Amino acid sequence: MRQLCANLDALEAVSSTDVRTAIELLIDTGRRPNEICKLPWQCLDRESDGSPVLVYDNTKNLRHARRLPIPGATAALILKQQERARARFPDTPADKLKLFPATLANPHGTKATTYEWVSAQHRAWVMNLPDFLVPTVIVEDGNRVTTMLLFDKNKIYPYAYRHTYAQRHADAGVPQDVLQSLMDHREASTTQRYYRVGEKRRREAVERVTSMQFDRHGSRIWRQAKTLLDSEHARRAIGSVQVPYGTCTEPSNVAAGGHDCPVRFRCVGCGHFRTDVSYLPDLEACLADLLRNRERLAAFANADPWAKAEATPSDDEIARVRRLVQRVRQDLDDLTEEDRAQIREAVALVRRSRGVSLGMPRVCQPLPDLRPERTG
Repeated sequence: MRQLCANLDALEAVSSTDVRTAIELLIDTGRRPNEICKLPWQCLDRESDGSPVLVYDNTKNLRHARRLPIPGATAALILKQQERARARFPDTPADKLKLFPATLANPHGTKATTYEWVSAQHRAWVMNLPDFLVPTVIVEDGNRVTTMLLFDKNKIYPYAYRHTYAQRHADAGVPQDVLQSLMDHREASTTQRYYRVGEKRRREAVERVTSMQFDRHGSRIWRQAKTLLDSEHARRAIGSVQVPYGTCTEPSNVAAGGHDCPVRFRCVGCGHFRTDVSYLPDLEACLADLLRNRERLAAFANADPWAKAEATPSDDEIARVRRLVQRVRQDLDDLTEEDRAQIREAVALVRRSRGVSLGMPRVCQPLPDLRPERTG
């Protein structure tokens, strides 16, 4: 999707602004191509709080005047398209005018452009784009490996943007009933399939980040990584016991849902502590927090020495976190650019799907979850 959106200017150059806008609306809204092509000029409305909604007809299920919440950027696209359509047909009543008027045999702008026309323009654009290489998991000699393979451009067609819209929301953790409403599906089973695809992607992402797992000393867990995968998937599926910058495998603490840490959350000094590349932002934030606290407490005079000593982060703890950060960074630097790109994508997915902390104190404030950039 990023590559396609980066080439929208080329689509406009080989077709028209109307076609480009129609494709952008397909990407942004996930509506069926016919539903976008047949939009009336008066398709943009506002809720009571001023937020924009798209008003469209669900042509497949014969349900009219459906309302879809849309972001401001998408509403701006519609407003500009309304201006273009009105400029072409200034005298046509608003309730008769189409948002995307056909270019031929349409003297009053009351006839909508066709899906066939938009699809043909879209196909010509896609086929002229450079080849797309995507990370794909394959099996070689009994082992699952990720390699870059050529993507079949025949799979890029206007209706596919509806599936992409649904998958983006499922991967982002949108509840199934909410996504069912957004997609205007009659049956929940239709929506559920996007969550099955999402689970497969999360499993592949977990495999990638688990392959870069470290213990408290910063030692790469090579031998155990493969045997850890199944238990790692199961643990994440039911909700992990998280510490501020990794995970805890201490049995009594796990059984207590993270509320029974024997070492009072001195995680980097515990043999049950594990971290991986997906926690690097949290480790970096933790190191900065430890250094700030040490400086602040050193300058704080209104406290007994024993209180300051207990509250001050130890040199050993700071050194351990610093070593972990350096170790993870070093392993990332040793990867090829292609592998780093795949790890970044996996980290973003794992962090989005990670459960919330189960009540443990925030020894170090983690950074916000990594979020993919909006590309539609």
